[in-house]
Amino acid sequence: MKEQILSHLDNPGQLEKLYRSNKAGFKQEFSGIYPQVHDTALADFWHERLNYEAEDVFWRFNREFLFVVIAALVAGILVKLPAIFPISEDFYYPRNLSFFVLPPLMAYFAWRNNLPANRIAFIAGITAVCLVYINLLPDNQSDTLVLACIHLPLLLWVLLGVSYTGNELHLADKRLSYLRFNGDLAVMSALLVIAGGMMTGITIGLFALIGLRIEEFYFEYIVAFGLPAVPIVAAYLTQNNPQLVNKVSPVIAKIFSPLVLVMLIIYLGAIIYSGKDPYNDREFLLLFNVLLIGVMALIFFSVAESSNKSGNASGVWVLLMLSVITVVVNGIALSAISFRISEWGITPNRVAVMGGNVLMLVHLLIVTVMLFKAANRKAAITEVGRSIVLYIPVYFVWTVVVVFLFPLIFGFE
Repeated sequence: MKEQILSHLDNPGQLEKLYRSNKAGFKQEFSGIYPQVHDTALADFWHERLNYEAEDVFWRFNREFLFVVIAALVAGILVKLPAIFPISEDFYYPRNLSFFVLPPLMAYFAWRNNLPANRIAFIAGITAVCLVYINLLPDNQSDTLVLACIHLPLLLWVLLGVSYTGNELHLADKRLSYLRFNGDLAVMSALLVIAGGMMTGITIGLFALIGLRIEEFYFEYIVAFGLPAVPIVAAYLTQNNPQLVNKVSPVIAKIFSPLVLVMLIIYLGAIIYSGKDPYNDREFLLLFNVLLIGVMALIFFSVAESSNKSGNASGVWVLLMLSVITVVVNGIALSAISFRISEWGITPNRVAVMGGNVLMLVHLLIVTVMLFKAANRKAAITEVGRSIVLYIPVYFVWTVVVVFLFPLIFGFE
C-alpha cells in the first residue's frame, strides 16, 4: 500500500481507488509517509481529509435554545390545562391535541426565520381562528365534529410549512425541503422517544429498588411535559445538526420503499385469499385508507430525500412500482366508498373519505407519470418533487372545506 500511494501521488483518481479499497490501511500508511510529501497540494488535501473530525452535536445554551425550552414548557402546560382548570378532558383533548405541538413549532420557525410582522400576524390569526372555532363546535360527538378534529392537524401542518419556508414559500425547492424536514423530524423524534423510554424504565426501576413508587408522578408530570417537547427539541436538533439525520433518513427511505412494495403486493393477494373486502366492512375500509395514506407519505418522503441527489435509477423504479401499486390500492378504496354511498346514502364520513380519495388518486397519478418520466430519464427527480409540493394547496383547500363547511352543510350532525 505504501509504495502504491507514493507512486500515485500525482494521480487523484488512483489515490481515491486505493482509499476505497482499504480505508483503514490507506489512512495508516498515508500518515506514515505524510512528513515526506507534505509539500505537495494533493498530499495536504488528503491529510486534511483523513484527519478531519466531524462536528460535535450542537447543543449550546443560547437564545435559540432558551426559546426551545420555553416553547416546550408552553406545550407541556397546554397538555396539563385540564389538571389546572376545571376543563373536561373528553372535551379538551380531542379538539386541542394538534395545538400542543404545531403552534409552538410555528413560533420557533417564525422566530428562527425572522418572519416579517405581517406574516406572523397571518399565521397567528388563522391559528387563533382555528382554536376558537374548534372549541365552539357543539359538544354532541357528531361525525362533523370528529372530521373537523381529524382534519384540523393537516390545516395547522400547512401553516407550519408557511412558517418553515419563511419568505421563500413561493419556491418549490423550499416546499420540498419542508417535506424533507418532516421525515427528518420523524426520525429524530423516534430516536428521542426510544431514548426517553429507556430512561423512563431505568428511572422507575431504580426508584423501585429503594421502595419508592414514582410511576404515577413520573407519568403525570415528567412524561406529560416530555412527550410534547419531543418534536420541538427534535426540530431544534435537526436544524442545528443536519449531520445527525442527513444520512439516516435516506437510508431508511431506501430500505423501506422496496420492503413496503413487496408487502403491498403480498397484502393485495392476501385480501383475495382471506375473503375480506372494504366494500362491506367499514373498519377494514378505514384501515385500508390509513394504509394508503402511510404508503403515500413514504413515497413523498422518499422523493423528497432523493430530490437533491442523482444517479439512483433503481430507487426511482422502485418508487414508480410502489406508486403504481398505491394507485391500485386507492382505486379499490375509492370504488369501495362509492359502493357504500350508492347502497347506504350520503353521510359526512363517506363524503369526506370520498373527497380525500379522489384528491389522493389525482395526486398519485400525477406523481406516477412524473416518476415514469424520471425512470426513463425524460425528467429529473426534482421535477417529481415539484409535482408533489405544488399539489399541497389542494389538500389545504379540501381541509378548510371539511373543517369549516361540513358542520354547516350537514347541520352539525
